[in-house]
Amino acid sequence: MDSMPKQVSAIRSQADELRRRAIGNMVTLITTAFGLVAALAWNTAIQTAFTDFFGKQSTLAAMFAYAIVVTIIAVVFVTYLSKLGSDRK
Repeated sequence: MDSMPKQVSAIRSQADELRRRAIGNMVTLITTAFGLVAALAWNTAIQTAFTDFFGKQSTLAAMFAYAIVVTIIAVVFVTYLSKLGSDRK
């Protein structure tokens, strides 16, 4: 009979751990979703700025130029944020 409270305690502990993991996964998914929404908003803003600056062009060269500009911006920001994050440690 003494083992029954230990089993109940173990089950409760496992349930608590499962609940913590589920909440952590939900936070990760929600954060990722907001990141995607922000990325799409930035994409629209950059496309609009690119169109205003270069005019409405849908040529392959214009699409590659846009992709290159966005990639350069992404690399610069990721590098900056990585350095900022490593400086805090």
